[in-house]
Amino acid sequence: MSDDNGTQETPAGSAPGPRPEPIRFFGTTWVDHDHGYTARRTGAAVGSLAAAVASCLVLRFAYEGLAIADIGSFVTLLMVVMFAICSALAFRHTWDGFTKRPDPDRQASLRGLLAIGFVGSLLAYFFRSLTEAPGEKLHREEYETALKQYEKRSTRRTGNPSKKRRRS
Repeated sequence: MSDDNGTQETPAGSAPGPRPEPIRFFGTTWVDHDHGYTARRTGAAVGSLAAAVASCLVLRFAYEGLAIADIGSFVTLLMVVMFAICSALAFRHTWDGFTKRPDPDRQASLRGLLAIGFVGSLLAYFFRSLTEAPGEKLHREEYETALKQYEKRSTRRTGNPSKKRRRS
C-alpha cells in the first residue's frame, strides 16, 4: 500500500499500476460509475436521511423525557443547545472529511463530540450523497495522482543517454 494516499500497488499477475481505494458502501464503483453506482448513491442518500429522521425522533423522546421529569427549563435548554452545537460541529467536520484526510489525533479528540452530534454527520452524508459518493472527490484526486506518479516511474527512456546531444 502506498504510504501517501492508501492506493495499493497491484499484486503479481494482475493489471499493473495502483488500484483505487474502496469507499464504504461503494467499493471501487466510484472510479467508472459502474456496477450499480447510481443505485448505491441513492441508497446511501435515502438510508442516511432515514437514519437522521429516526435519530431526531429518538432525540424528541429524550426531550419529552426531560419535560416529564420536570427538571427545569434551564437544563432542557442546555440539552437542546448542546445537541444543536454538537450536530453543527459534526456536520462541518464530516463535510470537511470528504475533501481532505482528517488528522488522526484531532479525530480521536473529537470522538465524543461527533458521537453527540451524530445527526449532523448523517445529514452531511446525505447531502454529499446527492452529488457524489461521500469522499469520491478526495479518493479520485489521490488515485489520479498515484496513476500519474506510476506512469512517470514506469516510462522508459529511449536511446542511449550518452549519445544525447548537449544544448549549448
